[in-house]
Amino acid sequence: MPELPEVEVVRAGLERHACGRVISAVDVLHPRAVRRHVPGAADFAARLVGVKLTAARRRGKYLWFDLDDGAALLAHLGMSGQLLVQPGGTADEPHLRVRFRFADGGPELRFVDQRTFGGLSLSDLTEVGGTPVPETIAHIARDPMDPLFDRATVSRSLRSRHTELKRALLDQTLVSGIGNIYADEALWRSKLHWARPTDRLTARQAETVLAAAAEVMSEALAAGGTSFDALYVNVNGQSGYFERSLAAYGRADAPCGRCGTPIRREAFTNRSSFFCPRCQPRPRQRR
Repeated sequence: MPELPEVEVVRAGLERHACGRVISAVDVLHPRAVRRHVPGAADFAARLVGVKLTAARRRGKYLWFDLDDGAALLAHLGMSGQLLVQPGGTADEPHLRVRFRFADGGPELRFVDQRTFGGLSLSDLTEVGGTPVPETIAHIARDPMDPLFDRATVSRSLRSRHTELKRALLDQTLVSGIGNIYADEALWRSKLHWARPTDRLTARQAETVLAAAAEVMSEALAAGGTSFDALYVNVNGQSGYFERSLAAYGRADAPCGRCGTPIRREAFTNRSSFFCPRCQPRPRQRR
């Protein structure tokens, strides 16, 4: 699933290529793509005709356009969603779900989603912590790259939980945008095991892992994100290359870049965790 850096790459592309433009037509080619818009596909399309996209924003892994009618066009890419800018007349992608045409006659905006786990919807905006966000994602916390992210406060909340560290990092109501890849990378940089109990962390350890998450995601953003297959692309269809810089994730049996010990893979929920057993020792069981 695309994580924060990949979503931010898409957001920046949308800001360049779609903002300031007025929608002239919306074709919903698969109703599942707008299933979160309860009034249905026809209402979704009708409400957007004649509306201007005024800004492209993001919180965690969610994207949205501010609209000049005061609402928001919200997008979640799911596992395979893509928002692509394509010249008019370009052949339809095999999994094209929604097409936006614009009054200026310029390039179209297309939502392509092979697995249809992502989707688009319209939402009213509400103010949370002084920032307008779509009502449907008001529960999503700020992410470590947000200028208003309060690392000390989130650190205290993290340490007040009674759970495993990686589970807490993936809890989008505590800190958003950190997914499986960057959680493993932040934990490797912090020399902390994924199963470390959060209530046994020191304040310094909690702040260190949050800082490491921000650091690794900033580096991934500079590299265009992490692309493991052709589904993870920017609005022009280009892949990122941060995969080459990963220290732990996906590197089972490869030598740790710090100590040379083979990276280990363990099952984590329905996913995997990758870590160095020497640099990131498993926490001792409580007596």
